[in-house]
Amino acid sequence: MSWNNNGPWGSGPSGNSGPKPKRPSPSPPPSPEVDVDGLLRAGQEHLGRFFSGGGPGGKGGNPFRLWGIGLAVIAVFWLASGLYQVSPNQAGVILRFGKVVRVESPGLHYHLPAPIEMVLRPDVTTANQLKIGDSVRGRRSDDDASESRMLTGDENIVDIDYSVFWRVKDPVDYLFNIRNPELTVKLLSESALREVVGQMEIQPILTEKRSQIEADAAALIQSMLDEYKSGVSIMQVQLLNASPPQPVVDAFNDVQRARADGERLRNEAQAYANDILPRARGQAQKMLQDALGYKDRVVSLAKGEASRFLSVLKAYDAAPNVTSARLYFETMEDVLGNANKIILDPAAAKSGTIPYLPLDLMRKSDAAQGGTP
Repeated sequence: MSWNNNGPWGSGPSGNSGPKPKRPSPSPPPSPEVDVDGLLRAGQEHLGRFFSGGGPGGKGGNPFRLWGIGLAVIAVFWLASGLYQVSPNQAGVILRFGKVVRVESPGLHYHLPAPIEMVLRPDVTTANQLKIGDSVRGRRSDDDASESRMLTGDENIVDIDYSVFWRVKDPVDYLFNIRNPELTVKLLSESALREVVGQMEIQPILTEKRSQIEADAAALIQSMLDEYKSGVSIMQVQLLNASPPQPVVDAFNDVQRARADGERLRNEAQAYANDILPRARGQAQKMLQDALGYKDRVVSLAKGEASRFLSVLKAYDAAPNVTSARLYFETMEDVLGNANKIILDPAAAKSGTIPYLPLDLMRKSDAAQGGTP
């Protein structure tokens, strides 16, 4: 519409002269029904013109719009690159400009796209096995064998092949505190096992002390790894083989056989000692008891004789004649009671006969029976 010098409302130039017409009050527009199909078609047309580069009225597209579309697509893919998946056996360590900000559990997660944030996913549940020794890895050179040859406490050399089982217990320490975890575990296990073996003799190492060596070595390796804050946990140290070095195995077997023979002879000597010593002690105890019994018997007899003599002496002092006669009769009874006696009747000589007594035969018979004539 064109305006004259009187302004849009017919007033003067100053806009203050002349009455102002009243503006009609607008009536509310009718509420038409929403054409959803039409809106969708219109939107498709606008999007088609937008992505085809055509402007309003079908004119040529704006080149800056094409750049914007490309940047938008790139931005979408850049933002979508922050999606990541952590497996059940992994832990997600999120770094923001190289600094650890969090550790994610298994599952689907999102981090700010690179280079703002990045994710490292170390394996934290799998048991890693490290084998050390010639037989377990099929190596036979002297340089390779040096890692399994160890000096014992009795200055012998032993070849020990073993395995170390370990896993990650702290993913942050595991990733950033040690450079080569496997090499670190290998070197520490060699050092720990040499220290444990160096305090023991070779014979227990080859026989009954294997489990103790495994436990002590595992504890020592774990303490050194914890001191380094390595984030590694030692699960088990397993001895696979313990034997003398191959060049000296024959001589070592001879020494072991000699030791076995010596042990056998010592056992036999100990068995003989265990048999003869108790019997000797028993015999000595028996002789001692017999001597004590003889002593008690002799002392008792002596005391009895002394008591009897004193009683006889007291009776003699009271009645000397009676006591003397009684002692005489008792003595003669003891003497003649055990002797063979020959009694000759004097009246037989007056009868005129000569009695014959074979006294010589009687004496021989008495001598044969041990009697006293």
